[in-house]
Amino acid sequence: MTKRIFGCLFLLVSATAVQAQDEMPDAPFHDLKVPQFLDIAHRGASGYLPEHTQASAVMAHGLGADYIEQDVQLSRDGVPVVLHDEILDHVTNVSEVFPEKHRPDGKYYVVDFSLEELKQLTIVARHKDYELVYPKRFSHPDVQFPIQTLDEEIKLIQELNRVRSMSTGIYVEIKSPRWYQQQGYDATAAVMSVLAHNGYHDKRPTPVYLQSFDPEVLRRLKREFNWDFPLIQLVGDNNWGETDIDYSAMRTGAGLESVKSYAEGIGLWVNHVLTGVSENGEPEWDSVLKSAEEKGLDVHVYTLRADNLPKGVESHAQLRQWLKQAGVEGVFTDFPDKK
Repeated sequence: MTKRIFGCLFLLVSATAVQAQDEMPDAPFHDLKVPQFLDIAHRGASGYLPEHTQASAVMAHGLGADYIEQDVQLSRDGVPVVLHDEILDHVTNVSEVFPEKHRPDGKYYVVDFSLEELKQLTIVARHKDYELVYPKRFSHPDVQFPIQTLDEEIKLIQELNRVRSMSTGIYVEIKSPRWYQQQGYDATAAVMSVLAHNGYHDKRPTPVYLQSFDPEVLRRLKREFNWDFPLIQLVGDNNWGETDIDYSAMRTGAGLESVKSYAEGIGLWVNHVLTGVSENGEPEWDSVLKSAEEKGLDVHVYTLRADNLPKGVESHAQLRQWLKQAGVEGVFTDFPDKK
């Protein structure tokens, strides 16, 4: 079963697709052009295959995504791995393989496992309270999807670009830097080490964005690492209660002015952009879009899901087109083929 699926995926990659960039990836950073509107594969082609798997990344590449997102967590030995959550509970079979290796709170944290141990796990369809979050998506229990390191995913994308004459980009998020600091790790430095090892220093082997919900991470990238490639300030919602950062203030004119001092753009939650759909079926937009345009900030909106659309939206294609017409520069999507 596994061999058959991966065979189909690599046949897909071999097929002709629209080139994601206008120039080859060995061009200097300032000469490398990007599309006017970006389709960013959210955790890979996660609408079709389990998120952040190698198969999901390969499929996203084959479907013509302009960028493929990599969320980064750290193993116990400090290796950046591509996973969204700090815990393994909702996307792996960790409780079956290491049933006793949880913390007193009952959760299995990525950072408590060595890379060798993480490689013994398989990624599964996202679930919560024993229920699939997206029940119509891929969830066959017998198909194995190993966790991959950031280094492995970057090398995969670079090689796919070479054999397909593409320049699909990487879009890396440094996750939970303050939490990792409390655990004794420097997540930012770990990510930057992998990027430097893969050529992202004075040139751009592929187009690249770095993003974080923490503004201090982005300032540090400029200040300490002399990062000269695009940075995106992710903007969350205060009601999520995940940080003491005031995201409501960040979306104001003054807040965006501050963001402009260290980032090229902002990543906005779709519910902060599309405030509703009128009785006439027309989209209603928050003023943050106009403010971002006035400040010269690009806007990338997260996350478009064909199987979980905002109220009043008829289709993924409609939402994508509305955002494009509203001046948004790109979208994160679980379905990079739906345009």
